[in-house]
Amino acid sequence: MCFSATASFAAGAVLLGIGTLTMRAALATGQRRALLFGAIPMLFAVQQLIEGGIWLTFAEEAARLNVVLTHVYSFFSHALWPAYVPLAVLLMEPRGWRRQTLTALVAAGAAVGAYLLYVLVAYPVVSRPTGQHIEYDSPHFFAAVTMTLYLLSTAISPLLSTHRWVVVFGALALLSFGAAYVFYATWFISVWCFFAALLSAVVYLHFGVRQRERGRSTEAARGWRSRSRSRTSTLA
Repeated sequence: MCFSATASFAAGAVLLGIGTLTMRAALATGQRRALLFGAIPMLFAVQQLIEGGIWLTFAEEAARLNVVLTHVYSFFSHALWPAYVPLAVLLMEPRGWRRQTLTALVAAGAAVGAYLLYVLVAYPVVSRPTGQHIEYDSPHFFAAVTMTLYLLSTAISPLLSTHRWVVVFGALALLSFGAAYVFYATWFISVWCFFAALLSAVVYLHFGVRQRERGRSTEAARGWRSRSRSRTSTLA
């Protein structure tokens, strides 16, 4: 979490558990194309654990480690998510206009992610504790365009999905984006990533519900076959 090392580590630990359950449920579906989406809670867990480490570098005055962890964290927040999220959603969609639109959002997300990765290298990001939060100072140009493309790729792309819980994830991500921007503008990166990390638990619901539905279908099929055999035996 963005408020302390303890909170960040706790959030990371909880998400590791949820991420493990999510990946098991995703693997149980037998749909390899869904695994990228299923890995989202696990990746957020890693990101939160990294931020916990950043908090510790302030207390221990570990400047070099702070630089390393800050840039690794920023790789997740700046470069990975705008490319990863729309691609994960795209892979689960059938052919049609949604898939075509998501392909465009993947390209947009990859472009903005590549640009922000360049910025991280050209203008190294600095993290500092301010007001019980971590402020990430990462100057870049074309802020309005960058933010728009980032929002489209990370929060709007899930809204285009044909899967209910994927849409819910996108809606919650969009709402948390607005809340973080309005109330925590100075610490926006840290706070929104924390909100999004917690909301990634919704990803488990997508696979958990599908797994239960698949189980009911299997049981219904077995019941139908059993009744069919019973009728056949009676007729014989």
